[in-house]
Amino acid sequence: MIASSYLFVPANRPERYAKALDSGADAVIVDLEDAVARPYKEAARETLARWLAGPEGQASQARLWVRINAADTVWHDQDLLTFSALPVAGIVLPKAEDAAGVGAVAGALRSGSGLIALIESAAGLAAMRQIAAAPGVQRLAFGSIDAQLDLGMQCGPEEEELLSLRVEMVLASRLAGIAAPVDGVTPGFDDEALLARMVQRARRLGFGAKLCIHPRQVEVVRRGFLPSQQELAWAAEVMAAVRASDGGAISLKGRMIDRPLILQAEKFLRQVGALHE
Repeated sequence: MIASSYLFVPANRPERYAKALDSGADAVIVDLEDAVARPYKEAARETLARWLAGPEGQASQARLWVRINAADTVWHDQDLLTFSALPVAGIVLPKAEDAAGVGAVAGALRSGSGLIALIESAAGLAAMRQIAAAPGVQRLAFGSIDAQLDLGMQCGPEEEELLSLRVEMVLASRLAGIAAPVDGVTPGFDDEALLARMVQRARRLGFGAKLCIHPRQVEVVRRGFLPSQQELAWAAEVMAAVRASDGGAISLKGRMIDRPLILQAEKFLRQVGALHE
């Protein structure tokens, strides 16, 4: 099952790796970029590489992503060389801005590793459709905080001002035939109600996952991308009506049930392992 919760952990804090992996997050992103100050970049890279080569790291590689430094930094090439050779789940590329550059990074990865392109600038937003279609890109992710800074925007807590950009990211992902995108972080990890609203909005818009900055956010995000009990009950009723229809027209509580609604019901049930095909 594709991940719905991605938890960041600083690369220079190896004592937090295990806690992040035990948080319930579907995937953990060990961060060499924003979380690590300039003087400590090389040491953080070496720390992570050593940990990945050890027994604990080897057992965790399937769930572990590495956010390397951006292509326009002095650390990028060595980051890519180091972690493209290791069997991690994949690389998160910050400041993704052109399809050719993103494709070159994806082409450097070993077979089986994926690439998440982090869109967080005006240039990246303008090139989203081309980036999503670049060979090797598994998902787009929204760097909404950096995007606001680059665009000179000052958004409210719920970032209503970025709604059109989120819709465009969902559209770009769908046109490219890749997984639904990953929504950006919600900085306030003490406001569970705000986080739950942001997850529900992301899900309604067509996002399939969200970035987390604290273990406390993981369960709210994981639960928020699953169908509700009301949705599951509706899906079960739809499938029962389908079975009873014997191929004829289907109605449920005064509403016609056509193919798109049946597919939605199947999706809800599949998400919780309740679809018997």
